Amino acid sequence: MIRIKTIFPDGRNEENEYEEGITPEKILAMAKQKPRHQIYACLIDHYYERLNTEIRKDCTVAFCDIADSYANMAMQGSLILLYCAAVHHVLGKAVKVTIANSLSKGLFTIIHDGNVSDSTLRQIQLKMSEMVRDDLPIAETEMDRRALSEWLKKHNLKDETELYHSAPDLSHALACRLDEEEDLLYCHAVPSAGYLKLFELRRYRNGVLLRFPHPEYPDEVCAFEEQKLLYEAFSEETHWENVCGVNFASDLNACVENNTYKQLIQVSEALHEKKIAEIAEMIRNSHKRIILIAGPSSSGKTSFAKRLCIQLRVIGLKPLYLGTDDYFVDRDDMIPGPDGKKDLESISAVDIHLFTAQMNDLLSGKKTDLSTFDFIQGKKIYGSRITSIEPTQPIVIEGIHGLNPALTEGIPADAKFKIYISPLTQLNLDHHHRVPTTDARMLRRMVRDYRTRGRSAAVTIATWPSVRAGEERNIFPYNDEADAFFNSQCIYELAVLKKYAEPLLKGIHEEEPEYPEAQRMLQFLEFFVSIQDDSYIANNSIIREFIGGSILVD
Repeated sequence: MIRIKTIFPDGRNEENEYEEGITPEKILAMAKQKPRHQIYACLIDHYYERLNTEIRKDCTVAFCDIADSYANMAMQGSLILLYCAAVHHVLGKAVKVTIANSLSKGLFTIIHDGNVSDSTLRQIQLKMSEMVRDDLPIAETEMDRRALSEWLKKHNLKDETELYHSAPDLSHALACRLDEEEDLLYCHAVPSAGYLKLFELRRYRNGVLLRFPHPEYPDEVCAFEEQKLLYEAFSEETHWENVCGVNFASDLNACVENNTYKQLIQVSEALHEKKIAEIAEMIRNSHKRIILIAGPSSSGKTSFAKRLCIQLRVIGLKPLYLGTDDYFVDRDDMIPGPDGKKDLESISAVDIHLFTAQMNDLLSGKKTDLSTFDFIQGKKIYGSRITSIEPTQPIVIEGIHGLNPALTEGIPADAKFKIYISPLTQLNLDHHHRVPTTDARMLRRMVRDYRTRGRSAAVTIATWPSVRAGEERNIFPYNDEADAFFNSQCIYELAVLKKYAEPLLKGIHEEEPEYPEAQRMLQFLEFFVSIQDDSYIANNSIIREFIGGSILVD
């Protein structure tokens, strides 16, 4: 007999004796009280394992639902395998499927077989549902580099082979099989198709949306919401990557190995500057004067705002730059939430009345005593920025609530121009594996936190879920309010961030609760070859805001 402590996502735990060889899947079936949400993965003594792993020693098993990053990846990877199996069953093995990017709480996919009809899509969805109903097993074999090389030769997969040869740090992969479908995964799959009951297929533009539950709504596929702005942004990013000749991680790795990454950096930065100049022209042509910039954490809002100000000056405008942080409610006046904590990321933390009054005063040409928030004292200070502006001057305002209508409802609509900024990576590992934008943003934040605040990678990882929850509440619901979108992703950035992030992640010890997530991120970085010499990155680059050396951000 072995003794196993089990921990559930809600913090509840049990400790019992079991027969040697029992699996987490069977322990879950025997639990007196079932988890609230579907379980997709588990941790066995700090390491992610499959739910059907046989346990042969005393240990702790922590079950993970979709709120866990690795479990979310396990669900998505397994669902993609199911989707591809159904597509190939309906349309034939020769049909190519591309998982392009995230969109509308799902994945935008392309089936390279012309225009997929409604009838065809119904057949694919029915086949997926049939495999789920039959609970077909998903076989999985872990391979080291040698075994992976042999597997790739056997299956003749071009993209995966190029990735393997370009990424010498790639230590292992998982060969998975569902029915007749075989593919590589880089995280453990769920044991069987029966775990994948919640999904939806929907025709969209020239592709298909594969939609599934979201961490905020783990037990349902949410109602479809059009995200036209993000779709267009991803399409533009695809064009940018075609211009640069970098569509996959292997292409980026080749640039590093061939020492052509310097030109890649220059072209990537030129594309950013071109886009910022286009947005400046849009602002001038709109004759709008309140320019609102918002986006999630680590988007590079400050660098973008200051570069936009420069481009506005180039075309004859004289922008005034402000941040909504200066309009925080004085800390003593903040009302704590139900948990007793003061939420600095809530719209209620902003003095909307003062913000509205001062913006309207500036628009009307009045001399205004602009507030400055003193974060040490926790209150607004006056007297240092008494300002007035000319009738044609725009005001550039950066902050997380810039697109929230509640912030500017007292300002005339014809005065507001809204910009949404986020790093949306279209760079994929191969045709079936995308690079998650959220992971790229967390790496940015990790590097900056350590450099500017001395925070460890463990602290960044520990606070990331609350940051993401705040974004879901305060930022993402309003991105379609924008008049323009700026994709702040630098095509080369993961190769640069690796040098800075890898030692921070390796510094997290096995006994720390953030260790499993650190290992997941280290495995993710294995796909990329590091750029050691980043001196070619301009000092006004977005990425300089995170790695240091920026002339725009202190």
